[in-house]
Amino acid sequence: MIGCGALQWPHVKLHRFYNRWKANQSEAVSRRYGTTLYVILNEGRLHRDLEATAGPDEGEFMALKAAQRLHSLGRAGRYIPRLFGNISQGDVCCASELRIAADRPIHHNCVLGRMGFSTITRDPSFLASGSVGLHKGSVFRFRLTQLHPPPEAEERRFGKRLAGCSSSRQVLRLLRHAETLSDVMAAGALHRVADLEQEGCSLRDPGVLEKDEVRSLCFQLEQDSGRLTDGGLVSALMACTRLFLDPWSTLVVRLVAESQERLDHGRMSVGELCTLGRALLALEGPGCGMLGQVMQQVQRRGPAAWSLAELLGVYWLLQDGAAEGGHQQALLHGMHAHALTLAPRMDAAAVSGLLGALVALEQSNATPLVMALCRQAVRHVGGFTDDQLSLVLGVLMHFGHSDVHFVGAMERHVPRVAFTARPETVTRVAQYFGQRNILSRPVFDALAESFVYRADDYDTGQVARQILPLGKLGYLPPNAGEVFGKVEGILHTRFSQFQPRTLLSLLHACTLVERFPVNFVSKVFKSYFLQELQEPGTAMDRLVLAQLTQLYMTVKLECPFYGGPILLPKYRVKSFLMPGGSLETLVDVQLYNHVRSGLVTLLGARTYFASKVLTPYCYTLDVEIKLDEEGYVLPASHNDYVHKRVALCIDGHKRFTLSSRQLLGREATKQRHLRLLGYQVVQIPFHEFEELKSQSEVVEYLHNKIFPKSYRLSW
Repeated sequence: MIGCGALQWPHVKLHRFYNRWKANQSEAVSRRYGTTLYVILNEGRLHRDLEATAGPDEGEFMALKAAQRLHSLGRAGRYIPRLFGNISQGDVCCASELRIAADRPIHHNCVLGRMGFSTITRDPSFLASGSVGLHKGSVFRFRLTQLHPPPEAEERRFGKRLAGCSSSRQVLRLLRHAETLSDVMAAGALHRVADLEQEGCSLRDPGVLEKDEVRSLCFQLEQDSGRLTDGGLVSALMACTRLFLDPWSTLVVRLVAESQERLDHGRMSVGELCTLGRALLALEGPGCGMLGQVMQQVQRRGPAAWSLAELLGVYWLLQDGAAEGGHQQALLHGMHAHALTLAPRMDAAAVSGLLGALVALEQSNATPLVMALCRQAVRHVGGFTDDQLSLVLGVLMHFGHSDVHFVGAMERHVPRVAFTARPETVTRVAQYFGQRNILSRPVFDALAESFVYRADDYDTGQVARQILPLGKLGYLPPNAGEVFGKVEGILHTRFSQFQPRTLLSLLHACTLVERFPVNFVSKVFKSYFLQELQEPGTAMDRLVLAQLTQLYMTVKLECPFYGGPILLPKYRVKSFLMPGGSLETLVDVQLYNHVRSGLVTLLGARTYFASKVLTPYCYTLDVEIKLDEEGYVLPASHNDYVHKRVALCIDGHKRFTLSSRQLLGREATKQRHLRLLGYQVVQIPFHEFEELKSQSEVVEYLHNKIFPKSYRLSW
């Protein structure tokens, strides 16, 4: 059956009639009026007339009978002009392009942005008679009126009470005691039910659509569709998509047809157009012809005249799919310019929502707007919800942006919420500071304390993502013993639950801060686990191999008591320095050139030191100097009589955490391993070298660093 009061005749007959009617009309007529005709055919009261009709002129006769019946029903004033009136060239009704399926489900791709992705299948368990047909026997009746609408104060009170409902049962109870509702209030109630019942691609309790209150409300919206305000109409249609109602139900089809008529008049506001556009995307996707008409009217208004709410509405419409294919880039440029002027007035929801839209729309050229929104976000750090804060941090990581004032606000905010925020939000905070190389002791100390008490509530991915930043930044919080004791306990109890690469990254991060998970390394080097690390049909990722190699080097160098399996040579790399993902940081070219100039003066010739030397231990030395047994410098090309090797680590800004003088974990590990391998490691940090004013100071500095116990008679 199709919709409310569906025709009691085979689908194939309806299908044949509809195709014959289309064949007898012009293309413009059939495209524009297909939906309206379907609404007419879907009237159960036309059942006998339609079933009795037959013969070669079946299409024309049935259309005439339908029109006559509409006269008797008092609706001709609305529908007949759309069936037989003058048609302007290029008019399109997107709902007419929907497929009439005979004896098979209708699949409905629902693109709703933040509201999720859904596939609706006609399910006889709760849509057997169409979503609106369920309300026919309802004992509840609502009065939806625009002649005498409720006062604005009453609408606001109703909205607040709706927002306070924590279950759909409470929403239904609120409706049960309501006598007069505006269309906006009615649509708001359906939206609240959707908020509370949506779970991924379906409703948690589809039976909520069977409730008398919902059925009665839908019945009134269907019957009064022509008397709804523009805002109430499009909001009701949007609510239908969020409740996953059958797109061929009479309610949805009537709302779409009425929206098309209002759209033709061109009097909808930008906000109403956006709501309608998002509903159409949910029903038909970006290929909808009616959506093109919506976007034309949106563009005609121009971004400079939009309010903040309208601007955000268009961003979300484009995010939901209206910008698919990059056809709206010119519009987006104008929107970005207007958003810059409105940024200082945006609240927390607007800031987070707009940042999310910029990522979804892949607006990598909107850096000035991102920076302005980040400045505005500083004011709202304490007011963000967990979801909003997670979104903001994710966007800032996506764009690679950090702001000292935002970091300061986070340092004040995180210690207050570390024990109460959702696990994913806490994890995102750690990820943000780790990715941006920001060593904030107040933040990481608070996260470490909360980790000890809350780690059992985290999934394995969240556990790993909170420990990885500690390894990357090379930071041990004051309660490091408790933190890594907790990590060890989780590894013992949930080892098999970790994804292989996540587990490897976690163990590798532990070694960067000199916490050696020897008990678990032996499991990692077994052939079964190594096979799990490899993607099917592809070679082992080089970064994974590098982590395995350094993990193996660590246990051999720093855990001499380790007696577990060895890492086979085929799983080892020859260099930790590689493009795309490296366990070392490239030397800063400008700093290296200044050091090289000073070394030439100090040693007397360029031949007495080598640059970018790959050692047998996978590490690359910025500069290597060879000394004989008496401490004399040997030419770099000599390999005989080498008694000591000096490794100069020329550490630029990128090898330190941001705004601090602490080496990153991988650089500290490299220098630690080089010392264990017998090198004399000489660190030349940028902050010391930048204080030197002249070449003579540079030479003297290098001499004191490399040869601290020798005396040079002249320079």
